[in-house]
Amino acid sequence: MKSKIHEFQKNIKVMSKKIFIISALSLLLFACGKKEDNTNIDTLIASKDVKGLQAKKTLIQADLAKIDEALETLDVKTEEALVSVLTVKDTVFSHYLEIQGSVDTKENILVQPEYQGTLIELNVKAGQRVTKGQILGRIDDAGLSQQVASQENQYALAKTTFERQKNLWNQKIGSEIQYLQAQTQMISAQRGVAQIKAQLAKTVIRAPFTGTIDEVFVEKGQVVAPSTQGLMRIVNLTNMYVSTSVPETYIGKLKVGTQVDVILSSLGKTYKGKVRQVGNFVNPSNRSFGIEVSVPNPENLLRPNQVANLKITDYVSNNAVVVPTNVIQEDGQKNKYVFIVTNSNGKTGTAKKAIVKLGQSSDNVTEILSGVSDNDIIVTEGANAVSEGMKLNF
Repeated sequence: MKSKIHEFQKNIKVMSKKIFIISALSLLLFACGKKEDNTNIDTLIASKDVKGLQAKKTLIQADLAKIDEALETLDVKTEEALVSVLTVKDTVFSHYLEIQGSVDTKENILVQPEYQGTLIELNVKAGQRVTKGQILGRIDDAGLSQQVASQENQYALAKTTFERQKNLWNQKIGSEIQYLQAQTQMISAQRGVAQIKAQLAKTVIRAPFTGTIDEVFVEKGQVVAPSTQGLMRIVNLTNMYVSTSVPETYIGKLKVGTQVDVILSSLGKTYKGKVRQVGNFVNPSNRSFGIEVSVPNPENLLRPNQVANLKITDYVSNNAVVVPTNVIQEDGQKNKYVFIVTNSNGKTGTAKKAIVKLGQSSDNVTEILSGVSDNDIIVTEGANAVSEGMKLNF
């Protein structure tokens, strides 16, 4: 009997020892695993294991989301907060495409000489207003005017000869060859007169359109030629426009006649313009197409190459609910939300988290498609210090 008891006690000691060893090994393995986890990120980086790092990042983000969710539930502030509030009302909301463009005009050219010679007349100076067709200067015609007179005399003689020959031919006198020769000589002389007059007309410099002489580059007595620089620059500031490029995503949204606010920061002025031309070609390098916006210039303050900022209306809602963009927050689940006031008595209330669906944003306000309704009271200033169920003073 004693031997059996002794053997039983011996077995218990052996089993206790095994349990102790197993427990120690478990603790060792746990410690080793813990250490491996702590160095796991460094190991992944050292081994350049992109997939492993991405998996690790996903796990960490999931844990952070759980922590945020738990904090929102557990860390409920019960103290009071002093805030500012705003009552939401239906309003007209417009979204703008804001881009930069350059002021220009189609009537902005260098007047070039069409004939070579000495500039014998210069009738204008910089800043002078001129009308279409007005004579701006003359180039020495080198005797072309005398040639015109001589050619006109030849034409008059050829015409008289043809008319007499025609009368004879009508009376069946003379030959048909004589009649045709006289007709040919008259037509040739007539063309000669027209040709010399066309050359002579090139010696007269005329304004191609009504505008203002911006700058004169030559002086009277200077020899000019078609291959030299322009004589002067003439600009018309009454037909101004802004040209720019728009992303191709706006194809179909911008049409001829679309209203545009044209902001000239250099002048401190805003003009109302309209889209007058929409390009039909998308630039493959930047995926955009060109537009032109006509701009009134009643004070003649606009100048070619000025920088203009355009605000083009591409979306309008006549009954929109909008809130200040800076009051919109985001929780751990990427939900957008605002705090609305419930149980309000005009001075106090209770904070309630309202998940919202956002629309477009413009001018520091954002359209709310769902989650907030007309006449709801939202928290504006102090919203970052508010939590669900907190008592609010305003």
